[in-house]
Amino acid sequence: MEVCRLTQEEKADTRALYEEVFSEDSKGFVDYYYTEKTKDNRIYAVKEDGELRAMLHLNPYVLSVNGQEKEVDYIVAVATRKDFRRRGYMAALLNQSLKDMYREGRSFTFLMPAAESIYLPYDFRTVYEQQKRYYEEGADYPYPMKSVAEGDCTELSAAAERYLEENFQVYVRRDEAYYRRLLKEYAGDGGCLMLGKRDGEIADCRIFMPDGTEKEKPKIMVRIVDVRRMLMSVRVKSLIGVCFHITDPVIEENNRCVVVTGTEFSGVMLMDSRPENSEGTVTIAALAEFLFGVRNAEEICADEGVSMSERMKGEMRKIIPLSKICLNETV
Repeated sequence: MEVCRLTQEEKADTRALYEEVFSEDSKGFVDYYYTEKTKDNRIYAVKEDGELRAMLHLNPYVLSVNGQEKEVDYIVAVATRKDFRRRGYMAALLNQSLKDMYREGRSFTFLMPAAESIYLPYDFRTVYEQQKRYYEEGADYPYPMKSVAEGDCTELSAAAERYLEENFQVYVRRDEAYYRRLLKEYAGDGGCLMLGKRDGEIADCRIFMPDGTEKEKPKIMVRIVDVRRMLMSVRVKSLIGVCFHITDPVIEENNRCVVVTGTEFSGVMLMDSRPENSEGTVTIAALAEFLFGVRNAEEICADEGVSMSERMKGEMRKIIPLSKICLNETV
């Protein structure tokens, strides 16, 4: 088995596998994906006997995390040819891509799972349920609604950034290029964005799809890639000082004993420490749930491999979780 990162010219070779596994996607959407998204994404593949048997795509986004800009990869299109499943290809692709993301300085990664159970063994944890707003034909809106054109992208981007900054800790930055690409994405399925204004100001933006809205709200799972960068992305309520050990079965560099210090003014500072100073142990998966506000310190202590002294639990309560999340991207 060979795990490799495809060249720009080789990316088109994965389309047949994409269409085989994701047959529910329309031709228009797949055309959009292989025209637009593959311009700047990274595709990993498993090859045997010169044949492509499995793949994983990393689509890059710039996120705002507590006001800090971070380059984060969205894992999509994880697929294996039907005749070659259950051979460890997906594990090999995930492990290689995670290690490469660490070397490239990523804090975390995220994906939309076909089933959460597939990714739990790889320390992904669910942190968000997508909240998309759809335009319904015939509905009574308090302002006129019109389809978004490319000329609206500058104004729409500015309005979205203001709203997201005021309401969320974690979100994808939405510049003009983001919206221009999004218009192409929805157009691939015959859809568009609908814009509503009140007193000349943008008041609403909704998705219109000709076949109606999604019946289910997709979930988003995250996986910490670099634990040091991740810990330094959070804020604290007051003076904190705690030492603990982190375990990660995939990214060796994350297995370390750290001291977390800082104040509400300075932010988090991090130092390595000796294992004998540790007040507890936290797995990489449990830490993701804690930092993204899914479970508190007491709750993650029920997990295998997690332990904390009472003092450590008290210090961990001073960390402000990244619970205000907006990650509504499809691909």
